Amino acid sequence: MNGRDIDTHLGDWTLERGCKMRGDIVRSRLYGPDDAPLVVVLGGISATRHVADDPIKTRGWWSRLVRESGAVDLNQVRVLGLEFAPSAGGLDFPDTITTTDQAKRLKALLDDHKLGPVLAIVGSSYGGMCALAFARDYPKFVQHLCIIGAAHKPYPIGVGWRGIQRRIVRLGIEAGRPEEGLKLARELAMTTYRTPEEFADRFDLKETRANPASFDICDYLGSRGDAFAASMDAARFLALSESIDLHQIEPEAIQTPTLLMTAISDQLAPLPTMRELRDRLAGPSELYTFTSLYGHDAFLKEYDAMEPRLSSFMKEALS
Repeated sequence: MNGRDIDTHLGDWTLERGCKMRGDIVRSRLYGPDDAPLVVVLGGISATRHVADDPIKTRGWWSRLVRESGAVDLNQVRVLGLEFAPSAGGLDFPDTITTTDQAKRLKALLDDHKLGPVLAIVGSSYGGMCALAFARDYPKFVQHLCIIGAAHKPYPIGVGWRGIQRRIVRLGIEAGRPEEGLKLARELAMTTYRTPEEFADRFDLKETRANPASFDICDYLGSRGDAFAASMDAARFLALSESIDLHQIEPEAIQTPTLLMTAISDQLAPLPTMRELRDRLAGPSELYTFTSLYGHDAFLKEYDAMEPRLSSFMKEALS
């Protein structure tokens, strides 16, 4: 199904922590029937507005679930995909941006194009954090939440890991090699997104005849680093990575009915934190768990595990 891009020009404005966003354009893409209820789908910091497939042109990052007759059925709902700020390729990056700021940008887009209210927001990883901020700040504008692999606050070890990643990127910038910094930071990040069990099952530590020695797991991490560095700006990464660590939401402020989903192997949104979120939310809530070797990346991998519960969530919302 073809989508169409829609933008909102916010221009210059002051963010939550006092720094300036200049020339801000909220970029999004809308799929599905014009008269159908609206569902917003938000992903991680690498996600684009291309949520579903566009014939021939672009592969959607969640197209296994967002499609005609899929769990998020494009025959029944409109779907909005969003690009997080700061924009890729931008020239003026803010020092700090928060999930509250991202929620404000989404609200401005919805208002500008008269798209609300929202039937549901489905947010994964960073997008789940932004969805929680939106429900707190605009409770009358969203009827249901589905939050996957995200909580009301970051987990301390995750803050530590991301802090190391940002220092690596800053060293790369200072050395005039920002892409190398991004590559190494992503290699480290991949070891936190996935699980030791997956790596043990997948790699047998074969050595390639190189000097110095190289191993298959290192080659894999290197390839993931290369792909990330080719698509992410260093300054944009620094802002979004810090935004995760600044995220703090009081669950008691959210009354929207909420489905939480998580892989029990997720190191960044671990089960005890997700249980705390479930128990503290003011509105009806459910925590749905599933097993996965993929850890935090399960929202991009475990479609068979997520699809039945996501399908029923959408049917409940539509009813």
